[in-house]
Amino acid sequence: MFSIESYHQSGFDIIALIDGDTGTRAEIIPAHSALLHAFKIPHRDSFLNIIDSYESLDDYQVNLPNYYKSAKLSPFACRIPAGTYRWEEQEYTISKTLSSGNAIHGLLYDVPFEVVSREADEKGAVLTLLHTYSGNDAGYPFPYACEVRYHLVPGQQLRISTFILNNADTAIPLMDGWHPYFSTGTPVDELELQFASEQIVEFNAQLVPTGHVLPYDRFLEAQSLAGIPLDNSFVLDFSRHSALATLRDPQKRVLIHFHPEPCYPILQIYIPAHRNSIAIEHLTGAPNAFNNGMGLVSLEPGEERVFSTAITAVAY
Repeated sequence: MFSIESYHQSGFDIIALIDGDTGTRAEIIPAHSALLHAFKIPHRDSFLNIIDSYESLDDYQVNLPNYYKSAKLSPFACRIPAGTYRWEEQEYTISKTLSSGNAIHGLLYDVPFEVVSREADEKGAVLTLLHTYSGNDAGYPFPYACEVRYHLVPGQQLRISTFILNNADTAIPLMDGWHPYFSTGTPVDELELQFASEQIVEFNAQLVPTGHVLPYDRFLEAQSLAGIPLDNSFVLDFSRHSALATLRDPQKRVLIHFHPEPCYPILQIYIPAHRNSIAIEHLTGAPNAFNNGMGLVSLEPGEERVFSTAITAVAY
């Protein structure tokens, strides 16, 4: 039987989805961008959290702008140079920018989500969260609703779906993403990664796509991450594998499988300088999609789109 619990810990109000049979649990923090705080699976005689999150509210407040751990990326992800883009013959400049002058990771990465519903039975546990964006940034004056649904099911799988509803009276540009960091406690250099892609998005020196893709098949088979720097976007080939990406810890004997649906054709991989965790991001388009059009979604007035992915984590 599945259940749902709420508690306060380290400054956070947490809602946990729990599988009573295995003890597997997903911990979510609605007040901070609906972020996934932990995903704990049975491991040997204890439990292993595979999500690299924040140790406390103080840690979150200091380091959110450095890592954006588990943030909901909407209505765009990654960088928009100078925060400027054109949409339907009009130029817009996002106001919510970093000191570098680039808009990054959307407008919802630090906003609260409200709890819409929470349900648990013998088949799973579901938490539905909502943020209604009013169009208050002059660079994105398009109101829309963003609903995030976490669904823990048997088999130690967590499904994450995002529902975007256009509340504007005009079509709106959209790119959706999710920014989780994964860690087993083992340094990244001792992990292996495999993903189904033969194309890498070409970046310029500012990590902005040129609009081209290049051949790249290094990770079609599992490869050690030792010494490999990654901050890149890859085009997934959905015809190749049931698990489109897999992170493996051969020391702790843990596998993390990623199952994005075709609505997330871009896999963004980033290894921070400390190399203790790895961001494996699911994106609907390439960085700067608002300008280069690579995967850009146009949502008509009143239209709703759903973007779904899942992660499965097991010890073997």
